[in-house]
Amino acid sequence: MKFLFIAGGSSATVFTISPLATALRNAGHDVLVAANEPLPDIAAGIGLPSVSIVPQPVFHFMRFDRLGNQVEPPKDPRENMLHTGRAFGRMAAAGLDALRDLARHWRPDAVVGGSMTYAAGLLAAHLGVPYVRQAWDVVPTDGADPGAEDELGPELSALGLTGLPDPALSIDVCPPSLRPCLPASAGPGGQLMHWVPGNGQRRVEPWMFTRPGNRRRVVITTGTRALAFQSAPALRSLVGQLARAGAEVLIAAPDHVTEKLAGELDDVHIGWLPLDVVAPTCDLLVHHGGGVTAMTAMNAGVPQLIAPEASYMEIVASALSGFGAGIALATQAPDRDQTEEIAAGCREILSDPRYGQRARILSEEMAALPTPADVALTVEKLAAG
Repeated sequence: MKFLFIAGGSSATVFTISPLATALRNAGHDVLVAANEPLPDIAAGIGLPSVSIVPQPVFHFMRFDRLGNQVEPPKDPRENMLHTGRAFGRMAAAGLDALRDLARHWRPDAVVGGSMTYAAGLLAAHLGVPYVRQAWDVVPTDGADPGAEDELGPELSALGLTGLPDPALSIDVCPPSLRPCLPASAGPGGQLMHWVPGNGQRRVEPWMFTRPGNRRRVVITTGTRALAFQSAPALRSLVGQLARAGAEVLIAAPDHVTEKLAGELDDVHIGWLPLDVVAPTCDLLVHHGGGVTAMTAMNAGVPQLIAPEASYMEIVASALSGFGAGIALATQAPDRDQTEEIAAGCREILSDPRYGQRARILSEEMAALPTPADVALTVEKLAAG
């Protein structure tokens, strides 16, 4: 059988669907990944056949409407989620013709899409094949879906639909104990599946998978920006405070941040890190609230300190804090330096073993969930009718 996976957004949306796609491919099925730029190269880099359907990156759709008019992201959390849904809806609309053309030559037996890959449901409805929706992380999309539904009004009407298509199968990756800490509107998640971490790979060095002797290891990941730090001195101050507390500090950063800060920090590993390899050696992960980063830490049983970059990231931070597996700080502001708050939060987590204990509960639950190979059997049966 043929299974079309549609990714959309950041590279994280490729990494999260790849375990199920790989499981189906390993079972002997044909698998193809369709995505916006620059994601096809990322999918190809992890061994999945891929094709481009949208030439623009997701940020284009976050900043411009269909007519090319600039759109400013709202500051209100609820409106910001609706804005995100509209942006992903615009991206879905932009790729729909390319997907229909693709399906004329490579007709799938089922279409699988991520949390806000709305094109997957539209294409499945057009083809009359099952639609599978796989959660990227623990963030519910109920706040974004109405925005997408509003944006996709013309496309839905053309399909004879009055709302977003319901999936034939919803796949949930949230550990059960964490679900009560999510917003009440999140609702049930559907078929549970063990979330498997993934990221781009390069050659791994021994220090990446080796614990640093009698020192605690703290990983700071900057996401696409330099976290809460507006300057090298601010980051150097945090690193110094953690070092004085007996911790080894690793900083996972994109190349442009590494180039800016590497010369300012002595005796610190800064740059690309294979987080799936490094996370199990950590005692604490400090990050911006990205869903995949949070899931990687949960999978490894590592407590987290989160300084959210955006309102939807507060959902992850609040849930982990509520469960006791981490600490959530206030959403970052461009003119605010949270260095002292982050340092204090790190000291709190490193000094209290209860954070690690709660994090390990989530890790053990995730490990006990059905594997992607198990869920692939369910998807096979669905596609077979």
